[in-house]
Amino acid sequence: MSENYLTLKANGQHTIDIKKSQFICSLARISTKEEAEAFIEATRKANPKANHNCFAYLLGEHDDVQRESDDGEPSGTAGVPILEVLKMTDLHNVCAVVTRYFGGIKLGAGGLIRAYSNATSRGIEAVGVVKRVLQTDLALTVSYANFDKLNYYLQQNTVSVLDTTYAENVTVQIAVDVPDVEATQTAVTNLLAGQVTFAVGEDHYHDVDVPLYRNDHPNAD
Repeated sequence: MSENYLTLKANGQHTIDIKKSQFICSLARISTKEEAEAFIEATRKANPKANHNCFAYLLGEHDDVQRESDDGEPSGTAGVPILEVLKMTDLHNVCAVVTRYFGGIKLGAGGLIRAYSNATSRGIEAVGVVKRVLQTDLALTVSYANFDKLNYYLQQNTVSVLDTTYAENVTVQIAVDVPDVEATQTAVTNLLAGQVTFAVGEDHYHDVDVPLYRNDHPNAD
């Protein structure tokens, strides 16, 4: 992935009951097809007496890999609804398995579609969503005389501070959104009249919480 994107805050599980049938939505962040398949298999093994373990998953920057399965439910009533919820919520690199324990009352095609959709959407709400923001590690080394001024600037601009090292000078490790690296360097240089040195590190993803939502999902651009 080379862009910001939305995904699950963490792996998790949520259960709903519909007309005596139990629908358990298990959710996981994934990065490969093998991880998705392993998660699906682990969920099956954890529910050996379940009637169905229907699933869907998305992989890749542009959802290049999309898989779904009805696992014995009528065609199009389980896997596709699960997949559509993942797509509508704009999540990426995620796998959802909805396990059903049949309660004796048939729901019909429309009822099944709603049940699997609701189980997935409520599971996502319960687990939470984050935006994965691509950032660059940046080390700023300043004198002790300039440290308070730098620290105040970082606080005022809500810059993520990863670590601070105190030696002959002070080195502050920060994480900056990739497009903002040059602007941050310029701003700090101007602030401290050039009395700062920079060391640009690696790019990495940082998770930023996204408020709970249902249908009005912010995108990850």
